[in-house]
Amino acid sequence: MTQKHVLVTGGIGGIGTAIVKYFARDGYKTAATYAPFEREKVKPWLEMIEKEVLEVHLFEVDVADFESCHALSHKVAAEFGAVDVLVNCAGIIRDSVFKKMPFENWDQVMKVNLYSIFNVTRHFFEAMLIRKWGRVINITSVNGQKGQFGQANYSATKAGAHGLTMALAQEGAKHGVTVNSVAPGYTATEMMLQVPEAVLDDIKKHIPMGRLAKPEEIAAAVLFLASEDAAFITGVNLDVNGGQWMHH
Repeated sequence: MTQKHVLVTGGIGGIGTAIVKYFARDGYKTAATYAPFEREKVKPWLEMIEKEVLEVHLFEVDVADFESCHALSHKVAAEFGAVDVLVNCAGIIRDSVFKKMPFENWDQVMKVNLYSIFNVTRHFFEAMLIRKWGRVINITSVNGQKGQFGQANYSATKAGAHGLTMALAQEGAKHGVTVNSVAPGYTATEMMLQVPEAVLDDIKKHIPMGRLAKPEEIAAAVLFLASEDAAFITGVNLDVNGGQWMHH
């Protein structure tokens, strides 16, 4: 089997890092993107990757900007090669109650979480169709399924991301290209662990398993959907949420 190539956007974030490591350990040629505002994180991140004796190619891109993603696709083609598996993991939160939400909070979250999936995938999808093999995996959220107080912007992008997943799955199906979502519940990333303990305890009360997800548990689901074994699974939103949200 020839080595498959994976590109993970938002690859130096909490969930992104776990996904990148899982692919790299599994023998994929692995690339990740980071945002311009994350530059200062790059050096320590790469040192951590090298300590684990893994190899990851890093690319800077503003996923909210179509032209930046266009430039990324050329750089990736030149320095990394074809992309067989694309994981759209870049995301931000700008929480606020709706009645006070500034347009800026709506706009930024929409662009980074939802427009980004179009901006990035648009540059890699056609080549997957032509090669008759591909995987697109979009990281959604339990809050895009059940809604969340103070997250109208975030919930909208994550629900929208799965709508896009289902539509694109239909365009890829005949060509051996699957498109799926993975919907994490609350996950123990650095970002989450900055939340006050009382709030975390309250969150855990609503999770039947009584704990947060480990980033590795999200990564394992993504790795499975990228595998040959998952070739008949498409248009799915795979929940990894400890039983917090179950629906028919």
